[in-house]
Amino acid sequence: MTLDQYRSLADRTLEPFVEGADRAGMTPNGVSVLAFAVAGFAAGAFYVAGANPGWYLVGALLVLLNGALDLLDGALARRQNVASTAGDLLDHVLDRYADILIIAGLAAGIGEYAVGFLAVTGVLMTSYLGTQAQAVGLDRVYGGMLGRADRLVLVGVVAVLTALYPAAILGLTLVGWLLVLFAVVGHITALQRFYHAMGALG
Repeated sequence: MTLDQYRSLADRTLEPFVEGADRAGMTPNGVSVLAFAVAGFAAGAFYVAGANPGWYLVGALLVLLNGALDLLDGALARRQNVASTAGDLLDHVLDRYADILIIAGLAAGIGEYAVGFLAVTGVLMTSYLGTQAQAVGLDRVYGGMLGRADRLVLVGVVAVLTALYPAAILGLTLVGWLLVLFAVVGHITALQRFYHAMGALG
């Protein structure tokens, strides 16, 4: 299960926004930086939401906006014919920092730092194995149980549900259980990508 396989469909859906961004004079790198800033605000909203669950709704909207902007920068680069390895590097670095901020905000908001650590390492290893395959001569790997698009959608959905039902279930809120999911599935997905790459290398 991964939504990353529908990137081409998402790109077509975003076409009107790509055209609008192009007309407004925005650059792909500028969109990448904006996406990162949005992730930072989402992290702040999630931190505050630990004491005031209504902020989870704000965080959910910001996370989904971050995901949309993450798609927009690449599509805009292709439209403007300025796609480059430097822009790709900037995009990936900012995406990883955005992932760290969002998960840190979720974990700090509920005071679950150990689970947050395991979740963020799972997410980072998933992303690392996806791009490391490309570094050794293979295509970039997007497969596995959870990709970045899946994580952002899950964060948005769980944040909304937690705003509506902030009580703990078996000792953890829904956000806490989401972090557990990211911790377990993130490392499993990283291993899936590792074995896929090793198999392709023969």
